[in-house]
Parts: sequence; structure tokens; C-alpha cells
Amino acid sequence: MLISNMEVIPDRRVVKHLGLVQGSTVRAKHVGRDIMAGFKNILGGELVGYTELMSEARDEAKQRMIAQAESIGANAVLNVRFATASVAQGAAELFAYGTAVVLDGVDG
Repeated sequence: MLISNMEVIPDRRVVKHLGLVQGSTVRAKHVGRDIMAGFKNILGGELVGYTELMSEARDEAKQRMIAQAESIGANAVLNVRFATASVAQGAAELFAYGTAVVLDGVDG
């Protein structure tokens, strides 16, 4: 499965357009990460716990998008984008979406 944020892939031709595919996950912070983030707000520096949380959420949303693309016979997802939204206090949704296609010259 080829995943790209480009709209076209050089030297590849879209032979079939399968439409929008998407994946999302909603993640909540936990108390431990909030306590450490509170200290970091005083001392400065990267909020590692939140960085890890968002990285895990991106991976999960992307895997769900890929699963949907595979289920409809795509071998590539183009123009992939990520978006986040707050859905409740302390919880956020991470959303991945793109266009499922069949490209020539790309294996499954």
C-alpha cells in the first residue's frame, strides 16, 4: 500500500478512483501526563507524554484509513491529510483521510 500526501505520483497513472477513505481515533489524556505537563509548563520543554499520545493517535488513525482502503481494493491512498479536533474536555480526535486509488505499477 502506497501512502502519500502528494496528489499524483510521478511515473504512475491512476487507473481507478475509489473515493474518500478515512480513519479516526479519539484519545484522552490521563492524570499522569497532566501532572507532568503541569511541571513542563513551569519549567519549559517538550511535553513528551502528549507528543507520544499524538504519535500513537496518528498511527492508529492512519492504520484505520489503510484498512478501509484495502477493503475496497485500493493499492494506494493519495493526498493524505491529518486533522485534529477537541471533542470533549481532555479528549481529542485525530482524523486521517485521503483518496483511495488503484495505481499502475504498485503492488498490493
